[in-house]
Amino acid sequence: MASILFTRGAPSLDIIDQEGLREAAQKAFTDDPGGSFAYGTSVGYVPLRAWIAEQHGVEPEQVLVTNGSMQADAFLFELLVQPGDDVVVEAPTYDRTLLNLRQRGAKIHAIELETDGINVDALEQLLESGVRPSLAHIIPNFQNPAGYTLSEAKRARLLNLAAKYDFVLFEDDPYIKVRFEGETLPTMLSQDKNEKVVYASSFSKTMAPGIRCGYLVGPKATIKKIQDIATTTYISPNMVAQSIVNSYCRSGRLEESVANVRTALRARRDALVTALRRELPEAVFTAPQGGYFMWVELPGVSIEKLAPVAKEHGVEFVKGSDFLLEGCDNEVRLAFSGVTPEQIDEGITRLAAAVRSLS
Repeated sequence: MASILFTRGAPSLDIIDQEGLREAAQKAFTDDPGGSFAYGTSVGYVPLRAWIAEQHGVEPEQVLVTNGSMQADAFLFELLVQPGDDVVVEAPTYDRTLLNLRQRGAKIHAIELETDGINVDALEQLLESGVRPSLAHIIPNFQNPAGYTLSEAKRARLLNLAAKYDFVLFEDDPYIKVRFEGETLPTMLSQDKNEKVVYASSFSKTMAPGIRCGYLVGPKATIKKIQDIATTTYISPNMVAQSIVNSYCRSGRLEESVANVRTALRARRDALVTALRRELPEAVFTAPQGGYFMWVELPGVSIEKLAPVAKEHGVEFVKGSDFLLEGCDNEVRLAFSGVTPEQIDEGITRLAAAVRSLS
């Protein structure tokens, strides 16, 4: 019996535009072999940098293209976070963010995540108590791991707090394009009048994970400092990948690809909701309006005990405790992006059997 994996936040191969990417690669290599195959600059592939700048309505000097958004995160943390610095994160948050910040010796303040985003009242109380973070890491759309989206009102409050208390608002936004219902909310970057926001995103979630292409947008002075870090790190990022991304973006196929991804992921989200309600009616969750993940509470169930039993039943997930500094023994993250609706249905049936076997 093959295991059904709700573990990986990545689209399955069937919803990647393989033909479009092949054509984009051929065009990139034909039109600009020098730019594609030679060393580039630390800012990334210059035509792609210009395209990203146009999308965000900023100058190219405010953009740095990297090998995936995780490298963008790492560069920003290297610049802004020193051992002992206060840093704000959501609770729960992306496990690699916690790992990176811990390795840098940051003093992490985890603020409760509500279904409409971070608890801004709790953050304000922390700031009023005298804590002065160097940055606050926020995943605004279809948050990893919870799938929640930051409300428009909370976005405005965060911008005001960042200006008042002088910290960087790190808007980590790789899932923004993967909305399959509801209204798109404006980024905090687009409303930032005080140069407090540094924005990150990625092409991994809309194009292909293996392309490893992400980027930062921020104040020119900040981006210039990060460019210096990038130069000493790798001279230039992957020009081949970035030239393909540029060719694909400019071909007009990106929006078609995004539409296909949205359609597929909505069907998968719906299948997960249906299966959970049928097989595990006691489960507590909020269905996301987009993205890859759903945060599910199983009241009275020890996830530490459930995980190995679920694996024996042929289904795997990520424990909720992996995304928190402490606590959380009855919640899981289910990634629905990499499994078909049929696999989701069978996977939740297996998960329910594992839960019942613990009784």
